[in-house]
Amino acid sequence: MNKQRKKLKPLKKFKKEKQKEKPRKSIIDIISTKNRLALLYVLSVGLILALSLGLVVVLNYFLIQTKFLAPDQNFEDNVIVAIVLFALSAIALGLAISAIMGKVILKPVNTLIDGMDKLAQGDYKTRITRGKLEGMKGLADGFNVLAGELENTEILRSDFINNFSHEIKTPVVSISTLIGLMKSDKISKEKQLLYLDIIDEEVNRLADMTTNMLNLSRVERTDIVVDKKSFNVSEQIRTVVLLLERKWAKKKLTFSLDFEEFNIVGNEDMLKQVWFNLIDNAVKFCDDKSEIIVSVQAENGILKTEISNVGKEIPQEDLDKIFNKFYRVENAEKKDGNGIGLSIVKRIVQLHDGNIDVKSNQGVTTFTVSLPISA
Repeated sequence: MNKQRKKLKPLKKFKKEKQKEKPRKSIIDIISTKNRLALLYVLSVGLILALSLGLVVVLNYFLIQTKFLAPDQNFEDNVIVAIVLFALSAIALGLAISAIMGKVILKPVNTLIDGMDKLAQGDYKTRITRGKLEGMKGLADGFNVLAGELENTEILRSDFINNFSHEIKTPVVSISTLIGLMKSDKISKEKQLLYLDIIDEEVNRLADMTTNMLNLSRVERTDIVVDKKSFNVSEQIRTVVLLLERKWAKKKLTFSLDFEEFNIVGNEDMLKQVWFNLIDNAVKFCDDKSEIIVSVQAENGILKTEISNVGKEIPQEDLDKIFNKFYRVENAEKKDGNGIGLSIVKRIVQLHDGNIDVKSNQGVTTFTVSLPISA
């Protein structure tokens, strides 16, 4: 424990230094867009009043100079004339300034309203231009971010429907075709057994796909991880390897699990799914009679787990895409997966305030999961 505390001290010091380096925000940055618009409105009204008062003073001075208002004239008459002049000048100046300000303020507001109407009609490619006012720039940026998120969500929804329907249709058609062949009287016993094995594989594939979709739906709707507790993550990884023994023994693989005992605070079931998916993928894409290496190390309060296998490399252009839903590398066979497992892994790691990286070169692919030891 003492060693661990000593390692954490530099991290705390680093955080304090980072906090000191934060730049001070100006008043303009602190004021929100809504408050900027309110302030602009108040200033506009004040400007109208100030200009009206100044105009009255100028007119009164001019009238006095032209003897229209004489100093010895009845005071009440002078006041009435001044009030009338003030009212007329305020109305005239107010209308003029309101028209000008209306063009400046209402034009971007109308643009925003038009953009919202287009979004409501399903046109998620709609974007609005930034106005000249600082407050309107922030409003336009916020709208464009919202429109972009809606567009991405619509694309994901469309891709999800297309991909999932295709993924479901393929095994269903295969099962239906094989069942039709098995009904034939001319089929041999050996072929029947072969077809049954294929049907069994397709049914298992459907079951895995359904389970993965339910898990993905569950973790995507989750924002806060509950049921956190401290548990032995080293023992959990060894348990996952034993659960997958039938798969890696079939390929005559060996495992290198040379690491100490480490405890971590998190959701035990969720993290078990992370190790299960990553190790299952390592087995699936590993060359026969090769070795899978799993290493676990703790440093500065971060637990780093690396899972490496020898096999086909992941193309560099695909490394950033393999965590997307339903994405599969082009040279991967359909039986190699449905492109959901890594999406689940990344989401669970993010929920635990961690990150996941992947490297693939010289025939070795390594996934690295970094998680905080304590939540």
